[in-house]
Amino acid sequence: MAQRVLEFLQRERAAALVETGSYAGDEIAVVHRDHIVDVLTLLRDHAETKMNMLTDLTVVDYLGQQPRFEVVYQLYSLPLKHRVRVKVRIGDAEDECWVPSACGLWHAANWAEREAWDLYGVRFEGHPDLRRILMYDEFIGHPLRKDYPQNGRQPLIRRPDAPSTDDQTTRLLSNSHDRRIG
Repeated sequence: MAQRVLEFLQRERAAALVETGSYAGDEIAVVHRDHIVDVLTLLRDHAETKMNMLTDLTVVDYLGQQPRFEVVYQLYSLPLKHRVRVKVRIGDAEDECWVPSACGLWHAANWAEREAWDLYGVRFEGHPDLRRILMYDEFIGHPLRKDYPQNGRQPLIRRPDAPSTDDQTTRLLSNSHDRRIG
């Protein structure tokens, strides 16, 4: 069913496509980064596609390959009941590791892009509030990158209002008012 979506893209935006294909029943379109917002807008707004729902946005890290990352948009049409996966391939160099934000198209992109930034370090240019969403602000690096050290240590950040602990561990002191740990 979604094969029609790929045929539609090949007809309407052939220059934007890197490749199309199907895998395990999922139709996939790989798009050039410069055309991603145009392609997503077309898929959302055109009467033949009506992809009105961004069900997921994530990043895949292919460490050792070039380009290293794929940003994956999973789109679904509620009225037409079809889905398609749109991908953008980007490198890991500082000036290559970005894609334009899709926040203007779907509200769901806001937190998903923040999560992708936080965990993989992919920047979403034009995002209205791109900051960490799962890790704390002082966290160094992006923990789902495959080159993130397995036993990496992060600075222990203590909130000013946190209960007292000893300096060697994070165990609460016996006179702490926090009742979670006895």
